Amino acid sequence: MKVAIVAVGRVKERGLRAAIDDYVQRISRYAKVSEVELDDGPDADVEAKFRKAIPARARVVALEVDGTRLTSEKFARWVEQCEIGAVPAVVFCIGGSYGLPKGLSQSADLRLSMSDMILPHRLARLVLAEQIYRAFTILRNEPYSH
Repeated sequence: MKVAIVAVGRVKERGLRAAIDDYVQRISRYAKVSEVELDDGPDADVEAKFRKAIPARARVVALEVDGTRLTSEKFARWVEQCEIGAVPAVVFCIGGSYGLPKGLSQSADLRLSMSDMILPHRLARLVLAEQIYRAFTILRNEPYSH
């Protein structure tokens, strides 16, 4: 299974970039993983960029503050269902300062909330990468998640 994190904006802060890169590297032990950074702009343009980054038959997860809240364990089980169901790719979409384009969010397979609080895209990306890694360790009963 492939995992992609597609986000509006760039992570420029060295410490944050290093932490995200560390989790992306850890995820690569379990899945092919990529990270795509998009430029912000009008909703129609941003949505087109997101759609171009989403491969055919992928499950799309829109990160939204009002989305479904899952525990780490339930999120891991969702990832497991994707693996079992032979889903070729899971794409996590993170919007910019104005969020995700509505059309993309509404058509997502899962609207996921990381917190009731609004997180800056850079921080959301770090938390998401850590939770994806945690999900894989939970599924394989590895000590990181305990």
